[in-house]
Amino acid sequence: MSRLDSMLRRLTAQRDGLNWAAARIRDMDGDVVDLGLGNGRTYDHLREILPDRRIWVIDRVLQCHPSCVPPEQDFLQGEAEPMLEKLAASGARIALAHYDFGFGIKEKDVEEAARLSPLIARVMVPGGYIVSGQPLVGFEPIKGPDTIAPDRYLFYRA
Repeated sequence: MSRLDSMLRRLTAQRDGLNWAAARIRDMDGDVVDLGLGNGRTYDHLREILPDRRIWVIDRVLQCHPSCVPPEQDFLQGEAEPMLEKLAASGARIALAHYDFGFGIKEKDVEEAARLSPLIARVMVPGGYIVSGQPLVGFEPIKGPDTIAPDRYLFYRA
């Protein structure tokens, strides 16, 4: 598979997975968190499909497209661990989390996801959904949309 086809497959899975999870939290209380802002595409999509939800964003740096800059009060800039601690201390309760942190080195990405999983669990509402590009630990793995290959994106319940 070409890198272009792989990227298209990943982005389609990401979109379909977020749409699927957003539909499942319609009657659930809680905010949303985008873990890894990047250039802001996912955050922008979350704003569109969940316009009435507060969307928290955590990332090391703010380097997204100017149209995708989150409100200052919703952007937690810094390393993931202290920012998740700060989110927990704020009292935020998360119904939907999108995990998109990564260094691009599979072993390092898997290790970081496992290390951050307990911190993510602290902010999730019971039964909340997590859409993730990396394997997480301590959550109930669930089947996502049929349009997504099982190895492309991962889905969990808190």
